[in-house]
Amino acid sequence: MLETPPDDIVQPFQVDPFRLRGRLVRLGPVVDTILKRHAYPAPVATMLGEAIALAVALSGALKYEGVFTLQTKGDGPIRMMVADVTTAGAVRGYAQFDVAKLAELGPDTALTVPHLIGAGYLALTVDQGEHTERYQGIVALEGASLSECVHHYFRQSEQVEAGLKVAVARVKDAAGSECWRAGALMIERLPTAGGVEARESEDEGWRHAMILMSTSTSAELLDAALRPEQLLFRLFHEEGVHDYKPHELAARCRCSRERVETMLRALGAAEMDDLKIDGRIAVTCEFCSSVYAFDEDSLAALAAPAEAAASEGSA
Repeated sequence: MLETPPDDIVQPFQVDPFRLRGRLVRLGPVVDTILKRHAYPAPVATMLGEAIALAVALSGALKYEGVFTLQTKGDGPIRMMVADVTTAGAVRGYAQFDVAKLAELGPDTALTVPHLIGAGYLALTVDQGEHTERYQGIVALEGASLSECVHHYFRQSEQVEAGLKVAVARVKDAAGSECWRAGALMIERLPTAGGVEARESEDEGWRHAMILMSTSTSAELLDAALRPEQLLFRLFHEEGVHDYKPHELAARCRCSRERVETMLRALGAAEMDDLKIDGRIAVTCEFCSSVYAFDEDSLAALAAPAEAAASEGSA
């Protein structure tokens, strides 16, 4: 019996002669769960799917312990998108959009960044916890796709030579049901290892690798039946490609009742009173739509420690 190809993974690889490293991202149930959770209109779901695939691909390029976040903000129909990935492979994402602006788009309107997100910015953030300095890079949205915007970020902010290809689509699974899939291929150039001749050779290798990467199709990136190593072999076998142990991914939110309690406690009793509706507060997670409800008694218990601390401070 043939082994089922892995899904929801990041497959690292390296092309030694060209001094290139890369990642092949395959997203099935992870992206389907996230996009279906909010019943987004197709243009919004497609753009958010691309953001999620890019966040996963980019996070694999970094050595960090924490959370990598890709965020966009613009004046178009999609006001904001957030996709983040933890070191452990927990993935989540959500989008805020304007229904009226989205309805104004004509049937022939190209579903590009300028039309869907508009003028705004792309932010990439690495957060390794409260006791470390957070890194964030921000660049204006320039490009028809999010991939092109990321290329612009690399050119302007990091001086990194990288190639990216992303695919997102709603397809039919083996049972005939519609599901979302996403895939991404990213290669990046490692620092040169020698002098002028080595640099010239690596320049030529980089151009050749980019041509090879461009031959990969959206269908291949989304094909659940195509094993990652098969695609990498097709693209780079003549150059000698080495694949490494894949990293597994899961659609998992980091929200919890304890986190919400901490947030409410920081607000204090007066601000909590302003948020009450019929004596209750209900907080909905924008990522996973989980609802955390607090009645009068639980809110009073949360306010009590803050009020006690305030009384001690004024004594």
